[in-house]
Amino acid sequence: MFTPLIIFAALLALIPYLAAAFCPKITAVAQRLPQPAQLLLPAILCVPYILVACSTHIFHWSWLALYAVLPTAIAGLMWNARRADVAQRGTWRDYFVLALLGLAIDLRWFEPAWPAHFAVFNKILLLDAGIYALLAIRQLDNVGFNLRLRPHDLLIGLREFAFYAPIAIPFGLILGFLHFHAVWPHPLRAIGAFVFTFFFIAVPEELFFRGWLQNLLERRIGRTAALALTAVLFGLSHWNKHTLHFNWRYVVLAAIAGIFYGRAWRHDRRVGASAFTHATVDTIWGLWFR
Repeated sequence: MFTPLIIFAALLALIPYLAAAFCPKITAVAQRLPQPAQLLLPAILCVPYILVACSTHIFHWSWLALYAVLPTAIAGLMWNARRADVAQRGTWRDYFVLALLGLAIDLRWFEPAWPAHFAVFNKILLLDAGIYALLAIRQLDNVGFNLRLRPHDLLIGLREFAFYAPIAIPFGLILGFLHFHAVWPHPLRAIGAFVFTFFFIAVPEELFFRGWLQNLLERRIGRTAALALTAVLFGLSHWNKHTLHFNWRYVVLAAIAGIFYGRAWRHDRRVGASAFTHATVDTIWGLWFR
């Protein structure tokens, strides 16, 4: 199933994400382009879809149009937001784009475009579209999307995990959401689980909820209210995880976790710090408490 075309498509999808994460100044390259080129550039995000769809014989013109037009439209909205809101206090355009991206991923609107087991392409391409629109076009500051981790990032991440674990573990066991498994996983499995969780779950979610949403909300409603509201929204985004019904236990524990993830991010405005807390929580949950 992993044909050369699909592997190449995966590399193309990951390049914008990883380039922005490890070379944050690369977004300045797009800013030097003429305006029409800046706005049309994200249309190339449709290329991974073309490669995967043609390789698996599920190509549809409507999905091609979506992955070409949607990133361009999002970039256009962020271009208008930058001009209308120089102080970066947040406009309806910012929250509309965040709601669109968040709901599209959480409710899996566009996943039917992909073959089974390749829906992760949708998440990464929408993440790429958001990174380009909010960082290169909107030029939102204080996001902290830099994955060249410093020792202090790890220290802050571990500190917030140490604050969260004594609350979450007893509470989760009482609620019946956590179930302890006394097994010792192979070290390579544990490392692999952490790395995968960090890059494909924790970083995308922390960039969205903390680097973008909490960052913008702070400018409107203040640090404490923004932390609380973002944590609640983060919790609600887990309502349908691992169940077809409203998973209130997951929502509650995720909302509490969101407080500590938000604290980790806002300490130095570093997505890497909150993603480290997030990945540690998810990895330990997956290995010992799921």
